[in-house]
Amino acid sequence: MSTTQTINGPAVLELHNVAKKFGSVVALTSATLTVQPNSIHALVGENGAGKSTVVKIVAGLYQRDGGEFLFRGESVDFGSTAAAKQAGIAVIYQEPTLFPDLSVTENIFMGRQPTGRFGRIDRKAMRDEAKQIFARLAVRIDPDRPADGLSIADQQIIEIAKAISLDARLLIMDEPTAALSGVEVERLFAVARSLRDEGRGLVFISHRFNEVFALCDTITVMRDGAFISTDPIDAVSEDEIVRRMVGRDVTNLFPKQETTVGDELLSVENLTATGLFHDVSFTVRAGEIVALAGLVGAGRSEIARAVFGVDNYESGTVRIGGKRVPKRNPAAAMALGLALVPEDRRKQGLILESSVSRNATLAIRKKLASFGIIRSASENRSARIWADRLRVKTASLDTLAGTLSGGNQQKVVLGKWLATEPRVLIIDEPTRGIDVGTKAEVHRLTSELAGRGMGILMISSELPEVLGMADRVLVVREGRITAEISRAEATAENVMFAATHAEGVAR
Repeated sequence: MSTTQTINGPAVLELHNVAKKFGSVVALTSATLTVQPNSIHALVGENGAGKSTVVKIVAGLYQRDGGEFLFRGESVDFGSTAAAKQAGIAVIYQEPTLFPDLSVTENIFMGRQPTGRFGRIDRKAMRDEAKQIFARLAVRIDPDRPADGLSIADQQIIEIAKAISLDARLLIMDEPTAALSGVEVERLFAVARSLRDEGRGLVFISHRFNEVFALCDTITVMRDGAFISTDPIDAVSEDEIVRRMVGRDVTNLFPKQETTVGDELLSVENLTATGLFHDVSFTVRAGEIVALAGLVGAGRSEIARAVFGVDNYESGTVRIGGKRVPKRNPAAAMALGLALVPEDRRKQGLILESSVSRNATLAIRKKLASFGIIRSASENRSARIWADRLRVKTASLDTLAGTLSGGNQQKVVLGKWLATEPRVLIIDEPTRGIDVGTKAEVHRLTSELAGRGMGILMISSELPEVLGMADRVLVVREGRITAEISRAEATAENVMFAATHAEGVAR
């Protein structure tokens, strides 16, 4: 028997033709969204479509310039995030920000701790309520443990517990699964469904269509700051949603060119770092895309960072074109023709407070300098080449990188490293958190680079991307390469088998 509690009454959230401008930049022209209680509502669109701006208006971070904003049937304008939270709105982000030195319970009740006699904080009451919330969510988290060291998945559950303790009626989940494993995603979905069944309204924002169609009952599409459509999820197909999002057919998401594989460019031999990876050996040749596949936490990013020289390793060698790359020396790696596009573009790939132009030229500033001086015209000229080639959507090159959408930030990081004219490009999670149209562009560019003789080492957690783009798949499990699979033999089944079994499959 279903335990769903059907709630009659007004929609939880209604936006009608909401508009927002930032100076001369128009972020929203006609955002329209209606979220009912007992519903999980998907909000989809390309990066730059306006989804984040909608979230920030609902959460009280921005104020709208036009249109209607109703919450539970009443017209509202939240002047702050605190006002939105107090009204019953909670946002669960991809990477929550908890106080690491405080306990789980203290994080849930921060700023509104219950008090007992003489005004002292009632820690027992806090702890008891935290335990009750976790029991309702059917999750096991110790209320007394420090937040420091918790997984992203557990941190998100704590944010959800915080929302429940506030009796939030609307929960917005913004790319919540990007850093989660399959088991963690299923747990999050179970929690989301239980919240829906209590009569709450949920908004789920994701670029992963398999998750959208598995979890949500309604879907709204945005494009270029405007409302495009709202439909029951079972009334539309994935192809139709993609067409509406990008305004065109994306007929070939994995435009893999056939290339002639050339000489060996990157050679990694017996690389070992205790506790991270062990005895890792592989090669990448000119014109070849080699994928490092495996589960989250298998050690793929750690291998890439060691190869580039960001992190140390105890034994083994790395060579580019036959020349040995010194340990812990990214400058030497760059000089030999190696480039690394990191997984976390915001923290490791960009200076968010600097302009697009400055970010796009960070890796080639010595080349641009004349007598130690870099002229803005020279900087802009170089940045413009890659901004145009990668179709970076920005009002100007002076725009701060932190204000760009995730997909456009990824393009700026790509442009920064491609400007160094590398022989080998390591690209970690190239399309994480970006929309389907931008994914196709990144894949096309990657294939073109390989076609020109560049060697590509691609790390991806998305199996379709691995199978669609790689010439060879190296599967990493617990810091070891357990299988090497050719493009012709690579299937979802044997890649996953190698990722979950120590024996792997035959090389």
